[in-house]
Amino acid sequence: MPGLGGTWPPAVLAVTGVGLLAVTLATARRPATPVPDAHGYLRRWTALHGDYDPVTGSVFLRGWLLLAYRVARPLARRGVLPDILTLWSVWVACVVVAGAAAGGAWPLLAGWLLVLSGLGDTLDGCVAVLTDRATRWGYVLDSAVDRINDVLYLLAVVAVGAPPALAVVTGVAFGMLEYVRARGANAGAGEIGVVTVGERANRVILCAVALVFGGVFAEHRAVIATGALAALGLLSLTGLVQILVAVHRHLRAGGA
Repeated sequence: MPGLGGTWPPAVLAVTGVGLLAVTLATARRPATPVPDAHGYLRRWTALHGDYDPVTGSVFLRGWLLLAYRVARPLARRGVLPDILTLWSVWVACVVVAGAAAGGAWPLLAGWLLVLSGLGDTLDGCVAVLTDRATRWGYVLDSAVDRINDVLYLLAVVAVGAPPALAVVTGVAFGMLEYVRARGANAGAGEIGVVTVGERANRVILCAVALVFGGVFAEHRAVIATGALAALGLLSLTGLVQILVAVHRHLRAGGA
C-alpha cells in the first residue's frame, strides 16, 4: 500500500488487524438461544431504547437497523462477542484516517470504509441484542468508542481539506448533544426516545460524503469537505436544541 505514504502506518494497521482477527476467532462462543428474526430484533431494540418504536417512527432509523441486522445475524450465530466488534470499528476508523491523509484517490476508498466503520458501531449493539449479551459495561464501552470514532472521522475530513476550526466547532456541537442526552438520563429523564437530525448516522453519512466526493473531485475536495462539515455542524446544533427540549420536557413530566 505505497499510496499511504511510507510503510509504518500500514504495517501497524496490518499487525493490529491480524491480532484483532485472532482474538475474534478465539473468543467466539455460539449463543445458547436461537437468534431472533428481524421483527424480534426490533422488539428487543425498542425495549432497550425507551420504548421508541422504529417501525412507526423514523423510516431512516428503521432502514439503518435492518441493514445492521442483516450483517449482524451471521456474526451473532457464530458467537462473535459484541465488545470485539466495538474494537473493530476503531481499527477501521484508523484506516479511514490513514486513507484520507494519503491523498490521490485514497479518500474515495476511505469514505466507503467510514461507512463500514459507522455500521460497525451499530453492529456491536445489534449482536448484543440478538445474543442477549447486552451489558452495562458494553453500553459504556460502546459510547466511549463512538466518541473516539467521531474524532477520527473529523480528523479524516480535515485531512482532505476542511478547516480545523470548523471541525472543532462541529465536534463540540455533537459532543454536547451526546453529553446532554447522557446527563438527562442520569438526571431522571430515562432513555430519551427522540431521534434528532444530529444523530450519529447523519454524521457518518456527511463525513463519508466529504471523503468520497473529495476523492472523485480532487481539485475541489477542500470545498466539498468544508461544505459537508458545515452541514454537519448545522445539523448537530439543531439536534442539540432538539435534545435539550426533549430532556426538559421529560424532566418536567417526571417531576424531577
